[in-house]
Amino acid sequence: MISEPGAGDDPPALDIQGVSHRFGAIEALRDVSFRVGPGSFCALLGINGAGKTTLFSLITRLYDSTSGRISVDGFDARRQPGRALARLGVVFQSRALDADLTLRQNLAYHAALHGIGGRAARRRIAEVLELVDLTDKVTARASTLSGGQQRRAEIARALLHRPRLLLLDEATAGLDLRARADVLALTRRLISEEGVSTLWATHIFDEIAPSDHVVLLHRGQVLADTLAADLAGDETLSEVFLRRTGITAEEME
Repeated sequence: MISEPGAGDDPPALDIQGVSHRFGAIEALRDVSFRVGPGSFCALLGINGAGKTTLFSLITRLYDSTSGRISVDGFDARRQPGRALARLGVVFQSRALDADLTLRQNLAYHAALHGIGGRAARRRIAEVLELVDLTDKVTARASTLSGGQQRRAEIARALLHRPRLLLLDEATAGLDLRARADVLALTRRLISEEGVSTLWATHIFDEIAPSDHVVLLHRGQVLADTLAADLAGDETLSEVFLRRTGITAEEME
């Protein structure tokens, strides 16, 4: 496990230790352990079926974790779920905006779920829309936004309650190259300017920078937990991935 950057004695934004999970006879996760440091970017790299979404479901308490320990910003997700979840912002792979509502209405509804209303909600909505460069779309219906704009709007929604950790599950799925780059650049900017940590689940090698922390997940097991540059060495990241997992290039397509 790599040493994570962070300030002083601040707890990890996410600490996963010895987590396993089964669906009947199917073992989805096996003894998964890694950490995401304060104000850092961690790429959770794996193909479909690797266990990424199962892990996200455990972190967000959609599934109950019966083995190991998951903590968010120092709070145990099983024993202190309210405090742990309050520190999470989540963007799932499937679209989650109400298409018939305006962007302002979508964000106001989500703010209310977090107990933010009135002037505080209006002020925070204006702040997050500025962060994701969607101020001019505040009165637009969600259905009229492009795919990239919808993703940025979902990130804005996830930021409303000032989380310590953002979870993004295949956040660029279905986007064109320009929109993909914009969403990734926005996420990295939020880390540097807002201090939020990010767990970025992906199967796209081009989204990972050499200095990124990478957790390689395959068939429910962590095969690597290190910097991307150290993992790749003299090879490309894709070459290392194929060699470590035994997957062929044709299977990746």
